[in-house]
Amino acid sequence: MTYEIRPLDASTWDAFAALVERNNGVFGGCWCMGFHGGLSRGDPARNRAAKEQRVRTGTAHAALVFAGDDCVGWCQFGGPREVPAIKNRAAYEKSLVALPDWRIACHFVGKGHRRQGVATAALAGALGLIARSGGGVVEGYPEPAGSVAAGFLFHGALSTYEKLGFVRDRPIGKHRWVMRKTLAPAGGPG
Repeated sequence: MTYEIRPLDASTWDAFAALVERNNGVFGGCWCMGFHGGLSRGDPARNRAAKEQRVRTGTAHAALVFAGDDCVGWCQFGGPREVPAIKNRAAYEKSLVALPDWRIACHFVGKGHRRQGVATAALAGALGLIARSGGGVVEGYPEPAGSVAAGFLFHGALSTYEKLGFVRDRPIGKHRWVMRKTLAPAGGPG
């Protein structure tokens, strides 16, 4: 299957929202707001509105994976101010030397499209969008497949990061790593 990568913005919002709605708001209504730090655990409509507001003001970034006209997955990214909420924060900060320029925050693949290369396409797409936005140091916080159920690998799989050239920087949990990669800037609009 060949996928097309498009950035999350006002022109792709409806396709993104359709995927989220087909999948119960993602993790029970998160709408991929958890890493922004404004997650409402009991109000999915509030999360949807907050996410849409961020998208329309350019303060939410993601690489969306399209199969034809359908959005089938994504990889959310942003600078540390845009996506400040990360798991294992105490361990992360204890061993922190310098903040990255970018964080890979969340991955999601819709039902019926898992194990078909969507997650890899999404992460590669995010790296491409980051490179076009100036590049820099990129961090992700994946876990090895098998450490949690596949549907809950919202940080992505360690093997996917390794396949795309990330290196292990340091452990920050029993199964979670800080993975880093430095990207050179690429030409073209960001």
